[in-house]
Amino acid sequence: MSDLSRRGFLVGSAAATWATTAAAQPLPTAVINKPDPLLDGDELPTFRFALEKSEGKVVAGNSAREATVKQLPISKGIAGVSMRLEPGGIRELHWHATAAEWAYVVEGRCRTTVIDPAGRAETNDFEPGDIWYFPRGHGHSIQCLGKKPCHFVLVFDNGYFSEFGTFSVTDWLGHAPPRLLVKNLGLPEKEFEAFPKEEVYFARGPIAPEAIQPEHRQALDVAPETHKFRMLSEKPHSLQRGGREWRVGQDRFPISKTITGVILELNPGGLRELHWHPNADEWQYVLSGRVRVTMFGSHGRWREETLETGDVGYIPTGYGHSVENASDEKPARVLIAFNTGHYQAIDLSVWLAGNPDYLLAANFGRPESVIAKLPRRRVFIADKDGPSS
Repeated sequence: MSDLSRRGFLVGSAAATWATTAAAQPLPTAVINKPDPLLDGDELPTFRFALEKSEGKVVAGNSAREATVKQLPISKGIAGVSMRLEPGGIRELHWHATAAEWAYVVEGRCRTTVIDPAGRAETNDFEPGDIWYFPRGHGHSIQCLGKKPCHFVLVFDNGYFSEFGTFSVTDWLGHAPPRLLVKNLGLPEKEFEAFPKEEVYFARGPIAPEAIQPEHRQALDVAPETHKFRMLSEKPHSLQRGGREWRVGQDRFPISKTITGVILELNPGGLRELHWHPNADEWQYVLSGRVRVTMFGSHGRWREETLETGDVGYIPTGYGHSVENASDEKPARVLIAFNTGHYQAIDLSVWLAGNPDYLLAANFGRPESVIAKLPRRRVFIADKDGPSS
């Protein structure tokens, strides 16, 4: 068998047969994608939004700032929220009808409660570096723990989702007829007169106990798949001279079926090499430092944005891009989320290394002696001086 055959190339009559058969078969509707008008212009649109500088929703020491297609029109596949809770602060009981929720804890501690359609519940406490995942429609709440505020970043697998359009328990009960509440919950009608009549969104209570007391637990079955994963407690998925990466998808966190999360830490001048994702959009939140992000959109369209701490970036499925630490002195850390539970990427170095030298020489119009100097392995994260040996 020739090298070309082993590499999957079709030759001679086999190629002709395949071409004839393929031409005769119409493409399935599912793979015929109409051009996105936003991405179909002569220039690529901005893919940066200064999330932490936006107005958002602020109630006392609690805040929520969101990035959806309204704030960042390119971000059709993923939305995000930066949320802070003060001590005693609670993001009230609610659910999301149109998106699953993935979260990364940046600072402080918090406690979540969640219930699934089978009536199984789970309560978990989170620290910095921990993540959670709530499937679409699962009821949940979030509460600050301890005497210090907490900060977490929420990611939703739908760019049209708005955190300010969720289904909240106070809003629901506040507009339900009292007769229904009496029949449903068993309290006298007068008791419901003091319940909130509008959505509370951020509730305030005493600082939560450090441990859930037995008398506070509902007599419900425990969920079979935990909603919690200690992401940064694990060893990095990849450790290189240019930086390191932690990555968690459905393979390691089974309940996280629609989102994969990454922490990318780049050393000064480090570069997450040029690459693309065949199966997912990429959403970025700069946790610390300053990064340069590039995006390639075919037909000579190229755009570069500089993202500061607290900024959000977005790369659509299939678009070539890179992430580079813009500083030669300080490290940078980026939270990255993909709207798939199964991560896929094709890196430039791997693509080139997977082709014979003569083909690359012909492709680029350069002698094979030059091509032979290209990396023969995956670069993934290069340091400031280039690919490490």
